[in-house]
Amino acid sequence: MIICPNCQHKEMSGAIHCSQCGAQLIDMTVATHKIHTAEARLVARREVGKAVPVPTPDHLQSWISLNMIESGQILPLADRTEFSLGRSAEGQPIVPDVDLSPYEAYANGVSRLHAVLKLIQDRIMIMDLGSSNGTYLNGNRLAPYVETPVAHGDVIYLGKLKIQLLIE
Repeated sequence: MIICPNCQHKEMSGAIHCSQCGAQLIDMTVATHKIHTAEARLVARREVGKAVPVPTPDHLQSWISLNMIESGQILPLADRTEFSLGRSAEGQPIVPDVDLSPYEAYANGVSRLHAVLKLIQDRIMIMDLGSSNGTYLNGNRLAPYVETPVAHGDVIYLGKLKIQLLIE
């Protein structure tokens, strides 16, 4: 368990941000790993002269996972470059690619089609789809229909549903 230095809320080990107040948490027992960004891949190509593999749509595995902060469950997303996030509703023909209904999406104000995550040329973007209760990135509300870059460890709120992005 990690205790938030700001509000004293107890968080699970490995949490990066407090789910109560959003403060950044530091846990000295968590190992960190170097993440190669698109820029680092380009530098590596130039310096070594070898091609560094870059994921392509044909070879995508799990390029992003969603850490459902309240439940601690991790949802790996794979095989596509774009995922719509939302909740299913009985009798509605619209179904999101990632159905968040099992995570109390309705009670947390998640729209049926709330947001979309996209992989565009080694950059990961999120876009709010005009949701009723908004999409927030690290506490800042996103403008609807505007693609915004995200990074590993960012916390998004779909309404009040908190999700941490884990980027491979």
